[in-house]
Amino acid sequence: MPQISLTTARVSDPVLTTVAQGYRNSALVFPTLFPIVPVAVRGGKIITFGREDFRQYNSARAPGQDTKRVQFGYSGGSFSLVDYSMEGLVPFELQQDANVVPGVDLGRISLRKVQDIIQLGNETTSATLATTAASYQAANKVTLSGTSQWSDYSGTSNPSKDIQTGIEAVRAAVGRRANTVVIGPKVWGFLKFHPTILDRIKYTGRDAVTTDLLAQLWGVQTVAIGDAVYEDASGVLQDVWGKFVVVAYTDIAPLQDAGLPSFAYTYRLNGYPLVEMAYQDRNAKSWIYPVTDALAPVIASVNSGYLISAAVA
Repeated sequence: MPQISLTTARVSDPVLTTVAQGYRNSALVFPTLFPIVPVAVRGGKIITFGREDFRQYNSARAPGQDTKRVQFGYSGGSFSLVDYSMEGLVPFELQQDANVVPGVDLGRISLRKVQDIIQLGNETTSATLATTAASYQAANKVTLSGTSQWSDYSGTSNPSKDIQTGIEAVRAAVGRRANTVVIGPKVWGFLKFHPTILDRIKYTGRDAVTTDLLAQLWGVQTVAIGDAVYEDASGVLQDVWGKFVVVAYTDIAPLQDAGLPSFAYTYRLNGYPLVEMAYQDRNAKSWIYPVTDALAPVIASVNSGYLISAAVA
């Protein structure tokens, strides 16, 4: 019986898996608004925490009295990871040609392209969750129109005031100030030239509006532009994040700080994405690079978010 070597016994390629786990498309913002959290199982309950920390309890105890108790956390909604699998194909002929050129590795390029496709799908799912107005309570959403839209420079629209309204709405709901703002690309196109924004930065010595500068002006940690696009059925590129703005409190805490009201997460199975060993398809005369990911974006605390719809015309 032939001996099985370590190479032939491997299910995954540890080197390429490391590349996959470290790869991120810079145009995607779901890891900012939906931070990635490794989980050990493919499905389970989202543990939800209430406002126990903010309530006034009479914890005084007289001798001989029972100690008062408070319970934290309860079983909320469910999550179920979705498996995504794709294979990158590299014809032998192209691989041979690429090997002649220093620094060109079509296997890794194919891996990144496949990874990009999977992550774009998760970006789209995350954006749909975050921009569905029906998911938010009335106090945590607004739809702008007419002169209130940020594309109107007549002086009645005020982006910073709208953002501060969102930050305060989140604080009023969960006791934490929003720390993250995600902006659709068309919104950003108008926002960086808005007169009220330019007026505020004229004393800073800066001549251009940047996301870092806006974060300072608004008192948040992160301002991110959702530049991702996808191709629709007619072949036209569409913006994933549309004309929306999401203001949210987002945090990744260690287990000892569990209970922080983070807006959303991306649950991903431990050790994923996974790249299996490349194999040859003799019929297609190609190398095949399989990639599998198991993840699901979820909104954990909708009250920790504030949605601005139709921010621009």
